[in-house]
Amino acid sequence: MPNLVDLVEVAEALETKAVYLASDRCVVVRNRHASCAKCSEACPVDAVFAADNVLSLDAEACVACGACTTACPTEALIPLQPLDDDLASAVAAGVAASGGTAVFACARIASKHVGDPTKYAEVPCLARMEESVLLGLAARDVRDIVLVDGTCATCKFRANVPGIDAVVASANDLIAAQGSDIRVRRASAFPENVLLEDRRTLLGESRRGFFASARSRAKDAAGTAAEVMVFKNDGAGAPTLRDRLRMSDAGTLPQFNPQRRMRVLDAMDAMDALGASVVPEIDTRLFGSVRIDAERCSACGMCTVFCPTGALRKSEVVPDDGAGSYLEFSAADCVQCNLCADACLKSCLEVSSTVSTEELFDFEPRLIRLPDPPKRPGILGSLKR
Repeated sequence: MPNLVDLVEVAEALETKAVYLASDRCVVVRNRHASCAKCSEACPVDAVFAADNVLSLDAEACVACGACTTACPTEALIPLQPLDDDLASAVAAGVAASGGTAVFACARIASKHVGDPTKYAEVPCLARMEESVLLGLAARDVRDIVLVDGTCATCKFRANVPGIDAVVASANDLIAAQGSDIRVRRASAFPENVLLEDRRTLLGESRRGFFASARSRAKDAAGTAAEVMVFKNDGAGAPTLRDRLRMSDAGTLPQFNPQRRMRVLDAMDAMDALGASVVPEIDTRLFGSVRIDAERCSACGMCTVFCPTGALRKSEVVPDDGAGSYLEFSAADCVQCNLCADACLKSCLEVSSTVSTEELFDFEPRLIRLPDPPKRPGILGSLKR
């Protein structure tokens, strides 16, 4: 059971960091040759950087916009302000209070006090928004989903705008793929039914909000106390990154399931009783499809060693003719991190953003046939040459 000192230390860590680094999930940490730089490309202030097996964050430079957490394909960057669960709870309360409208507002427009804070969820920047929350609302038949900004064109973090637009477009494409006519929209003003009627009510709301925040912080601290040693870094007995990235008995690095993408698939499935998409394929940033040139492949298996989610793995299925082997590929597990292609010794593997919807919801992985690995010349053979 965590003691009071532990809880205070965790609370302080959460206060000083807007993003938690799950470094063992970062593909650059797993393989220094990984080409992924999506977090640093998304950050408007160059506060996050991944290189040479290290993922780092300049907490003082970080503006807590959340852009890097949305861009990271492996969820190695986890937003703390707000947490995903807190954001979902806030918007659920807002939907109930507004009569069915889901509104997310950036801190800039929220500070103008024109919207009723009980009827919307506030985020530091709309760059914090990602598809799982939006599709979760659509799956619950929330018909009006609005992202309200404080006029991004004049914001000093307007470099985030392309990323925000990409998430909105991605969410709408995924919703449309399931045959729903619900759409996420952006606006620079609150909907009429979310406007604040009397500013004098804000005093009471701010007081209630303070105590609610205190309770939430205590709850978060208790739930995160087990990770105190990760934040402190100097605690005895805490496993090192090297320990956490040790090879498994199967000969692969540790693997994990990104929760946000699983929630996206659950939401898409819930939009149709049969989980059937109305389009044969979708172009998405969330999932990927792999193609291997079997003629160039040496069946080295490096792609399966480094795949962080197990989307690519060696198969126990044996070809009927006994020649070669199979890899199993699951589109639902592929996060388009491109580490398999970066690790490929023969450069014969390609990752595409166009995914078959049938394959995305197929419980059975696709088998990719590989040739037998080339035979190495023996010692005697080498001497004869």
